Amino acid sequence: MKNDKKIFSIVLVLAMVIGTVALSGCTQETKNKIIVGTSADFPPFEYKDTNGTIIGFDIDLIKKVLTDQGYTVEVQDIGFDSLIPALQTGKIDVIAAAMTITDERKQQVNFSIPYYDANQAVLVKVGANVTITKIEDLKNYTVGAQTGTTGWAWVNDTLVATGMLNNDKFRSYDLYTDAVADLIIGPSRVGAIVIDSPVAKAFAKSGNVKIVLNITTNESYGFAVEKGNAELVNKINTGLTAVMATTYWEELVEKYFTT
Repeated sequence: MKNDKKIFSIVLVLAMVIGTVALSGCTQETKNKIIVGTSADFPPFEYKDTNGTIIGFDIDLIKKVLTDQGYTVEVQDIGFDSLIPALQTGKIDVIAAAMTITDERKQQVNFSIPYYDANQAVLVKVGANVTITKIEDLKNYTVGAQTGTTGWAWVNDTLVATGMLNNDKFRSYDLYTDAVADLIIGPSRVGAIVIDSPVAKAFAKSGNVKIVLNITTNESYGFAVEKGNAELVNKINTGLTAVMATTYWEELVEKYFTT
């Protein structure tokens, strides 16, 4: 009987050891998975194809950078204004959403090195009776922008806060696609929207809207990680530096900005 108990004890210990090793392996797999948050309404940086798959310049780039660093990547679509809170609460690991690097955001997240420079542009509907040749002309129309973006901050600070534009003529949107949809309906909804210049160019390709004014804001986009996560941001920076020195980078730029 004692021998049977001893054999049983050995088997039990071995089972526990095997279980611990197996669980350790699962934990390691979890550590190697990165959840990327984006706001998929911002072509050509992030948007959905006809099948509902999230694609775009940012998505291809961050996937390449992270997989080269040994991670597997999952992408989640989140409202732009909710991305930083999602990062801070651990729901996502990285933000890849054409996010402008600002001093205010630096207090909340750690940014990668810049990977794209951009300014702002004013879009209007083609054929609409909208005449905008200078910033002051915007006071004559309802102006829209996406909440949480540099464009929204520019309209608020430059137009509304200075009294140039009445607050009731400033329309905020959760999604850029909604802003463009209203713009296409016409000035009865919104006369102009302020949007990042590369995205404005992407929308203008449809022929429904056009750029009438460029606004220099000297913005740079960066990927964001949780504040204090130096290890991950360093890996992203290493990957970005390597990718931007390859033909993959040139092919990516050509794919999303010249075709």
